Amino acid sequence: MGADVVLRARRAVVGGRETSASVHVAGERVVAVEAYDAPVPEGARVVDLADDEVLLPGLVDSHVHVNEPGRTEWEGFASATRAAAAGGVTTIIDMPLNSIPPTVNVAALEEKRAVARDQAYVDVGFWGGAIPGNVADLRPLHDAGVFGFKCFLLHSGVDEFPHLEPDELEAAMRETGSFDALMIVHAEDSHAIDHAAAPDGEEYDRFLHSRPRGAENLAIAQVIELARWTGARAHILHLSSSDALPMIRSARADGVRLTVETCPHYLSFTAEEIPDGATEFKCCPPIREAANRELLWDGLVEGAIDLVVTDHSPCTEDLKRFDTGDFGQAWGGIAGLQVGLSATWTGARERGLSLADVVQWMATGPADQTGLTDRGRIEPGAMANFAVFAPDEAFTVEIGHLHHKNPVSAYAGRTLTGVVRQTWLHGTPVDLGADPRGRLLTRGQS
Repeated sequence: MGADVVLRARRAVVGGRETSASVHVAGERVVAVEAYDAPVPEGARVVDLADDEVLLPGLVDSHVHVNEPGRTEWEGFASATRAAAAGGVTTIIDMPLNSIPPTVNVAALEEKRAVARDQAYVDVGFWGGAIPGNVADLRPLHDAGVFGFKCFLLHSGVDEFPHLEPDELEAAMRETGSFDALMIVHAEDSHAIDHAAAPDGEEYDRFLHSRPRGAENLAIAQVIELARWTGARAHILHLSSSDALPMIRSARADGVRLTVETCPHYLSFTAEEIPDGATEFKCCPPIREAANRELLWDGLVEGAIDLVVTDHSPCTEDLKRFDTGDFGQAWGGIAGLQVGLSATWTGARERGLSLADVVQWMATGPADQTGLTDRGRIEPGAMANFAVFAPDEAFTVEIGHLHHKNPVSAYAGRTLTGVVRQTWLHGTPVDLGADPRGRLLTRGQS
């Protein structure tokens, strides 16, 4: 079959393993994956990767808060998608809250699509939101192409996106189950947190105890039982409590339709190393202890945790309250979209894990979960979306080199291993200085 471009790599992640390959691209798609030294079709341009580079499929990050419209000063589509491209991410799925209006009806979805359409440097899809009183909006949003529905079981942090009580979550899941949509849940129990310690002050340990593992475990148990009763698909967002892993395993053994994600910051940082007043590390649920982190890694390796996504949740510098260092008052969210791959790979290689593992967690897995099965992999028919990755090159994260909008990152000053040297979208390298070429995605289009 003819090809416009052939990428030749001594190392590439193909079919769940690392191998040498020549990847033939015609237009926007991969048309063949051949041996490294296979003949090059006449007229095709050859791109030879350096010996220290690995060809990866472009990552799919299904947990990103862009915040535009309404809070564009926190993050916008242009800045977020530049950061994504710089980090090897070629597809993001935007969360329904922190923007104003939140994506809880079709009109709000169309407003968000309108502002994103001409700004995206990578492909962008959208989650819908499930809030009190909008059950009737869920099917229209599904028909309009959202990838599923996000809800909270406690205050979301913004008043315009209220949380669901247990009976409301059950009603919403019965509705989404009727058309086999995915419900993704921020699982922390509001009543347990109401009875926990107050988070105010500079002490990280005090903040950690204000969001106890028990609150997360209790909420996850509730989601599991509702998924069992309703038959609906459910997904646990940003798992931070390793205590929940046994019940997750048990639920899956029982046939409950449940998937789980965690995030690079839970795999990278530990509570013991966070200084008091360092509110750049505040996120909800919180970063927990070192022993907990290792159990999350174990959960990934055994498959109890399916995905690693960034939960990129940036804000303006003032909202982190660096003036007081008060964890109770600071916004909870970590901006990690650009460095998620490097952070995860740094931890993975330290534990003897492979790039193929990371690709499964950060590319193939999220693509499959969202139904975007023509990306997140290098195979004939897939989109020609790639990350050219130097896995042995170390760097120190510098705020000035990050493309997200505000100069705040928990990763600042941290040394990571693995550099994205180039990102390809639709068969062509991404040029952050040129006009954006990303597209808006709808569920089911692969």
